[in-house]
Amino acid sequence: MAKTIIQEIAFQNTTCHALYDLYMNADMHSLIAGSSINIDDKEGSTFSAHGGYITGKNLQLVKDKLIVQSWRTQGWDPATVDSTFIIYLEQKENDVALTMTHANIPDEHVESIEKGWFGHYWNPWKQHLAGEEITRPQM
Repeated sequence: MAKTIIQEIAFQNTTCHALYDLYMNADMHSLIAGSSINIDDKEGSTFSAHGGYITGKNLQLVKDKLIVQSWRTQGWDPATVDSTFIIYLEQKENDVALTMTHANIPDEHVESIEKGWFGHYWNPWKQHLAGEEITRPQM
């Protein structure tokens, strides 16, 4: 049975534009992820991350506000339907509230994906925004 992950993360002293750019700008995304990312900010375009381990398609984009993608890893059974990944950004004075919903994840991958969002994205984003060295777990 497929599962859904919902994570709410507060980013201090930043903007929705800065966070949107960290994800949708290939150079910034690659810097944060520590590997080559192919992505652009056009609806309908495909993306790949971490050497093609993650692939998907941009389904809906609202600049600086919303990212909706189909998403899957090479480790999933080919018969498994793609998951849906959503980032919603909301400015709250000097901070940004990010709500991430990742739906339709195969049971056996939920734990690693849930940890992966923090280890490879949210924590490195916070480090980058604070001007700190980016650390992330080994893949």
